[in-house]
Amino acid sequence: MSVLDTSEIMDLIPNRYPILFMDKVDELNPGESIVVTKNVTINEEFFQGHFPGNPVMPGVLIIESLAQAASILILKSEKFKGKTAYLGAIENAKFRKVVRPGDVLKLHVDMEKVRTNMGTVKCEVKVDDKVACSCKLTFIVADADKKL
Repeated sequence: MSVLDTSEIMDLIPNRYPILFMDKVDELNPGESIVVTKNVTINEEFFQGHFPGNPVMPGVLIIESLAQAASILILKSEKFKGKTAYLGAIENAKFRKVVRPGDVLKLHVDMEKVRTNMGTVKCEVKVDDKVACSCKLTFIVADADKKL
């Protein structure tokens, strides 16, 4: 059973089809960690061009999936409820396994530091318990209607 389903996820973050890259939240410890599932299917639009005859999920979309998971973790904390989380930096991104249709991504995000309106998270994506991607993300939190 999931902690949050797709409808509840969309209540928290502004992402919608075709750029919502998660199916459910499996575990959530607000302010600490989150585990999210993303089912990768051949029906996703990006596979039409990346790459015909050799479908591979673009690394940038794997990072976007992690950023969305991190946003949920951040926005479920009392301090940032009702706000929007923006990606501020990507550090040490490493891709260790190609992600293909049929893979199930397990997105693991752990909070490292939180300041007044920003913080960092440590991220890892696993496919079949093998690390496919790891990185550190910095986020900036602002009111949803405030321009950065």
